[in-house]
Amino acid sequence: MDPNTTADLRGASPEHVRNAIRDGDPLPGGRGFAGRLDDLPNREGPVLVRDVLGRQPLFVERDRTPLDAWSFDRADLDDPEPVPAGSVVSGTGTERVWSLPEDGPVEPDAGQAAVDRALDDALGDVDPDGPGGDLAIAFSGGVDSGVVAAAVSDTPCYVAGFEGCHDVTAAREAAAEMELDLRVVEITHEDLLRAVRAVAAATGRRNPMDVAIAVPLYLTAEAAAADGFDRLAVGQGADELFGGYSKVAAPAGDDRVAAETVRGARTETVRSLPDQLERDVLALRAAGVEPVAPLLDDRVVAAALALPGELLAADGDRKIALRRAARGRVPESVRTADKKAVQYGTYVSRELDRLARQAGFKRRMDDHVGQYLDALLEESGAP
Repeated sequence: MDPNTTADLRGASPEHVRNAIRDGDPLPGGRGFAGRLDDLPNREGPVLVRDVLGRQPLFVERDRTPLDAWSFDRADLDDPEPVPAGSVVSGTGTERVWSLPEDGPVEPDAGQAAVDRALDDALGDVDPDGPGGDLAIAFSGGVDSGVVAAAVSDTPCYVAGFEGCHDVTAAREAAAEMELDLRVVEITHEDLLRAVRAVAAATGRRNPMDVAIAVPLYLTAEAAAADGFDRLAVGQGADELFGGYSKVAAPAGDDRVAAETVRGARTETVRSLPDQLERDVLALRAAGVEPVAPLLDDRVVAAALALPGELLAADGDRKIALRRAARGRVPESVRTADKKAVQYGTYVSRELDRLARQAGFKRRMDDHVGQYLDALLEESGAP
């Protein structure tokens, strides 16, 4: 078991969290924490804490005194409500004690050097046989999962997708070039429907976007767990931190973001991480593995947040600093690979649309896939 994981606190020791609260340090080292903490100075009684990026999910029973009913697993509660990221919750209310750093931007050379160092340190800490059990890797053939896989190259990699999909093809090509042990999980419609029910039960999400993102993660993790692996390394966070989205590359006039600068749009995507990570972590745990996310290490987060816009996205390129840091770690084809969103790269969104239409939910209907999922989950009794 991870020495920083106990029944009451996950991801960090109590002293580490106390120091972070005392210093107001949002990125004190590590990969996030959450749970119950006792004996906090200047606060009466125990409190609940959750790190600034919400990397560890934590829930309380809605409309109840928080410390009366809380859990890392929303399924343990009747009406779960997430503890806000960056907060301390006590008997007197919720207090936001950490916010994302707003320093920067630094000079380009210094920013790139900081990313290089942070990546070295964070990836160097990934132990394939460390506390918590054996490690596998979720691998799609892109730069995010590529740098993780390269750091522990003897570790088996897994990719899930429908036959002929982009992610499986890219993973096979990259794994061959990197000489990785790749295990392909070919999704069928039966697998898809089973995973939809499991994801909805674990995450409480039933909208098409969340389901289509979480299902391939769940099936990848399920296959790794069936092979005896307890942990799954993922590349989560890279797109948000390093400017991987088109709305960050060209924010002006894009109604998906309010900001008009690359750095401002990137900040908006980073602020979406707590909600996304709650979904992903719960789906992975439901499949039987504990996620390991080295690109969400505090050192990487701090270095990424300080980058100037020109090292995030410029002239049609995205994740510029990360791709530069990946030079020499992964083959050039992996370093520069185009990325598809997982729901599209695995064909999961396409096949959900196909099943919805086969069930009579036509595209002319408003949110036809959402209506299909509601009917499917209600029929199966999912929450």
